Amino acid sequence: MKIIRFDELKAVPWKNGLGITRELAVEPPGASMDTFAWRVSIADVDTASPFSTFAGIDRTIVLLEGDGFTMVLDGEREHALTTPCAPFAFPGEAKVDVRLAGGATRDFNLMVRRGVGSARLEVLHGPGVFDGVKIAYIAEGAGTADSQPVTKGDAIFDAGRLTLAANTQAIAIHL
Repeated sequence: MKIIRFDELKAVPWKNGLGITRELAVEPPGASMDTFAWRVSIADVDTASPFSTFAGIDRTIVLLEGDGFTMVLDGEREHALTTPCAPFAFPGEAKVDVRLAGGATRDFNLMVRRGVGSARLEVLHGPGVFDGVKIAYIAEGAGTADSQPVTKGDAIFDAGRLTLAANTQAIAIHL
């Protein structure tokens, strides 16, 4: 089991250079934005900048912090990403513009290359015990991973047992 604290993650520019992202995991390790099978990251959205496009990628986004934003997909469909820990899936090739609902936000992202990778996102709610979680991110609250304390902003890899306290929410990635 491995725990990575949020402040250990390196901030890098988005693919389009208009924001900041922090990569939690990528398969294969060291893969570029053009070669990954799947990728998990945390992004900061502090302006009404368009999202990077990723042709052939299925994306799932989850609001972690802030008031959120409204996504306008391909100039037609709107989705308000304003409820924390409520996943929203969309195609990576969609042209996505955003309107902030307030100030800066932070969101969790899962990207999976169609026909190459396989992964799905699930929000776990505490109190509860979850066995065999491959990747988890503590979105709110605290708990333990294999008896080691974890708290908001911690990413856990290959935990045998993840125990979440009351009012804790974690995002689990099933590979």
